[in-house]
Amino acid sequence: MKKIILELLTEFYNLIAENWIAKLQLNFGTKLSKSEMSTFVNASLQSLIEVINTAEYITIDHYLIDSYRLFTKAKLNLLEVSQTFSLGRFALLHNLNKTDGDKHDPLIIMGFLDEVIEQIFARYSMLYQNTQIKEVKQERDRLAKKLDLNQQHLNTILYKSDTAIAVINCDEKFVSWNHGAEKMFGYSESEIINQPSTFLMPNDEKFIRELEYIISETKNNGSVQIVDTKRKTKSGKIIPVQLKVTQMQTAEGFNCGRTMIMQDVSQVKQLQQQVDQSEKLAVIGQLAAGVAHEIGNPLTSISALVQILQRKSQDANLTEQLITIKDNIDRISKIVRELVDFSRPSGEDKELLQVNDVVKTAVGIVKYDKRVKNVEFKTHFSKHIPTLFAVPDQLLQVYVNILINALDAINGEGKIEVTTYLDDVYISTDIKDDGCGMTEEVKNKIFNPFYTTKQVGKGTGLGLSVSYGIIKKMHGKILVESKINNGSVFTVKLLS
Repeated sequence: MKKIILELLTEFYNLIAENWIAKLQLNFGTKLSKSEMSTFVNASLQSLIEVINTAEYITIDHYLIDSYRLFTKAKLNLLEVSQTFSLGRFALLHNLNKTDGDKHDPLIIMGFLDEVIEQIFARYSMLYQNTQIKEVKQERDRLAKKLDLNQQHLNTILYKSDTAIAVINCDEKFVSWNHGAEKMFGYSESEIINQPSTFLMPNDEKFIRELEYIISETKNNGSVQIVDTKRKTKSGKIIPVQLKVTQMQTAEGFNCGRTMIMQDVSQVKQLQQQVDQSEKLAVIGQLAAGVAHEIGNPLTSISALVQILQRKSQDANLTEQLITIKDNIDRISKIVRELVDFSRPSGEDKELLQVNDVVKTAVGIVKYDKRVKNVEFKTHFSKHIPTLFAVPDQLLQVYVNILINALDAINGEGKIEVTTYLDDVYISTDIKDDGCGMTEEVKNKIFNPFYTTKQVGKGTGLGLSVSYGIIKKMHGKILVESKINNGSVFTVKLLS
C-alpha cells in the first residue's frame, strides 16, 4: 500500500500542488504571498511522502516549526490553519480520484492519507498549544484567557468540520454530534443526543454484529476502521460510509466511550460504478460487431444457394417464393452491415457528405427496431441543404441516439417527425415526437454523462451525452423543447 500511494503522489505531485495552491490563493490570498503558499505546499507534500516512507512523524518537526512561523507571521489562527490542511486533503482527493479504480481502491488510499494528514495536523496543534503556553507563562490571567480561547478554537474546529464526528459514551449513547454529522445525516444535535448507538444503523442483523465488532476492537486495540459500511439518514436514505472509531480514556486510563469519524463515500462509489459501466459498454460494442460478422457469413452462403435455385427452377410458384426469400436475406444482410458499421469505433476522417443522406440512413436503422410496428414516421427533407465536411459515423451516431430516445418517449406507439432545413448559417434537423415529454428538471440534466430516466438495464445515460460532445466538437448545437405529455423536439444545428 505504501509503495502504491508513493507512486500516486509522485505521479500527481504537480497537479496536487497546483490545485492546493489555487485553493489557498482563493481563501488566504490577502494573508499569504504566492511564494509562501508554494513553499508551504511543497514542504507539506514532501513531509507527507517522508512520513509515508518512514512511518516516523518526528522527522517532520522542522517542517512544523517552519509552518508555525509562517502562519504566526500571517496571523492565522488554528481554525484557519486547519482549513489550509483541509484544502490539501481536497486537492489530494480531487486528483487521486482520477486513478484506475480496478488497480487502486480510492477508499483505502484516501483513508490512509486522511489518517496521516490528521496525525500531522495533530502534531502541529500540539506545537501550537505548547508554544502558546510558553508565551503566556508570565501572566497567569493571560494564560487562562489564552487557554480558554484555544479551547474555543478546538471546539469550533470539531463542530464546524465538514467531516461527521460523533462521540458515544460507555452507556452506548450519543453525547456529541458536530456540524458535519448534521449535514450528512440530517439530524440536529438535540435530536441525536442520548439516542442509542444503533440509531443510525439500517435494520439488518449484520449491522448489530458490526457494532459488536467495533466495541470489541476499540476495547482491545484502541481503534478500528470500517472502510465499507452503511448508515441511515433522517430521510430514510441508506448511504455508504467509511468509519474511523477510536477509544476514549480518562486520565486514569479507564474506558469512557469512543469517538467516531464518518465519511460519506457515495461520490466515490458513483465514480466506480461509472467506470464499471463504461467497461461493460465497451464489451457490448465488441460483442455486437462479432455477432454481426458471424451472422453475415452463413447469410452469404444461403443467398448464393437461393440464387442457384432461382436460375434452375422452372416452377413459377417456387420462383416467387425464392424471390421473397432473397428479399428477406438482403434485408437481414443490410441490418447486419449497419450493425457492424454502428458498433465499429468511429474514425476521425472527415468526408464531404449530405446531411439528408445521413438522416435517411439513421431513420432506416431505427425502423428495424421491433417497437416500431405502431409508429408513424414522417420525413421532410429540404432540397436546399448544402454539403459539409464531417465524420459520417459520428454524425450518424448522433441522429440514431436522438431517434432511439424519441422511440422510447412514445413507447412504441405514436408519431416521429424528422425535418431538415437551412436556418441562417446552420443546417438544422428537427426530430419531433408526440411522447411523454420531460420536466424542466429532467431537460436540464439529459446531456449529463450517465444520467438516464430509464429503468436499470434499459439505458446507459451515455447516448445524449456522447451526441452533445460530437456536435459541440463540430461547433454546432443541440437544442431541446419539451413539455410533459406534449412530446419533445430535438434540434441539431450544424454550421454550413
